[in-house]
Amino acid sequence: MPAISVFGAQWGDEGKGKIIDRMSREADMVVRYQGGANAGHTVVVRGEKFVLHLVPSGVLHPGKINVIANGVAVDPLVLLQEIEGLRARGVDLGPHSLRLSGGAHVILDVHKRIDLLAERWRGEGRIGTTGRGIGPCYADKAARTGIRVADWLDLELFRTRLQASLAEKNALLERVHGEAPIRIEELMDRHAAARQALAPFVVDTGAEVRAAWRARKTILFEGAQGVMLDLDHGTYPYVTSSSTGTGGIASGVGFPPSWIDRSYGISKAYCTRVGEGPFPTEDDGADGERIREVGQEYGATTGRPRRCGWFDAVAVRYALELNGATGWMVTNLDVLSAFDEIKVATSYDVPARGLKQRSDYPGSVVTLDQVVPNYESHPGWHDDLTATRRYEDLPRRARDYVEWLERLVGFPVVLLSVGPERDQVIPRMAL
Repeated sequence: MPAISVFGAQWGDEGKGKIIDRMSREADMVVRYQGGANAGHTVVVRGEKFVLHLVPSGVLHPGKINVIANGVAVDPLVLLQEIEGLRARGVDLGPHSLRLSGGAHVILDVHKRIDLLAERWRGEGRIGTTGRGIGPCYADKAARTGIRVADWLDLELFRTRLQASLAEKNALLERVHGEAPIRIEELMDRHAAARQALAPFVVDTGAEVRAAWRARKTILFEGAQGVMLDLDHGTYPYVTSSSTGTGGIASGVGFPPSWIDRSYGISKAYCTRVGEGPFPTEDDGADGERIREVGQEYGATTGRPRRCGWFDAVAVRYALELNGATGWMVTNLDVLSAFDEIKVATSYDVPARGLKQRSDYPGSVVTLDQVVPNYESHPGWHDDLTATRRYEDLPRRARDYVEWLERLVGFPVVLLSVGPERDQVIPRMAL
């Protein structure tokens, strides 16, 4: 049975939650392999909105195993709050349906404080972090000073590791930022209830996922954020702190790359970005504002207004190639019904280097804020697409737009989304 990867092909917020929720119907196991609680995946079920932060998007389907793997940065207090919130809304969620890796690294209060203070310290050089401690947690992981879930569960080991960590972190808080230190006993007390509640969920998730594959189960790997925020391949330094694409599965789960059968990217029919950093097709005029209002482009977790602009064929082609995509899915096609004319960036100029009409992504040559996009236009359609369920029933111009994007990007569009509800989709090809 297949192992399938789904990843964001832009700067995140592409509608992955809804797509993964739909694909979870046919999956046995849904695995989150990277990121932290800033990744809010939104799923709408019969008008009821669920925003999932750490729990995988398969949780709304009974009988699925949902895995938070070792590559995720886990805030235990947020995770417990999310579990309790889902249970209060009738979701059957317990150790029978949710697994937490003992190898995942733990986000603590000190990480969140340093995250916010570092942004303030950077001033104009800030990178737009959400302040949820994810970057500092991953930094500790790379520095080999982090605390894993397995360490956190062992009370004495947690105390020992925490003492070593706070010796350094409190010096930073007090001497650099002029802030009060964090008291070890207060922090441990805050985590006592969560440690007891989450202990039954903790397993060797890598072993379980590999066993599921050997048992011919269908496994769906859920990426958070988007490829353009990948630590290595995104718009560095305005990126997240993990590997967001298919390449992050091997280390973030402990799952061999050769066992992955199919990989699908997801993009919007336009483009959005949250936070700081280059965004070549951003429209900060009337069209960008209209996209934001019609598409309700506000962060699922933070509520921040998203920066909005036109579809970037150069960036999406790069993201799909980088991850060896089998195909891609286009969401929010219905939003473009608001426009007489729709623009798409088909190439870049790089004036500083004398480069013209560059159709390949130049990220290793220049920073993306040096590029100037070249646009081509497509006529709009002004039809309401939200009730459409068959591709042939779309307006001719809408189909022409999709097929134009397909030619520009060079990968087949396998599915379209025309609204927030889980059934507002138009399949084009078998997944």
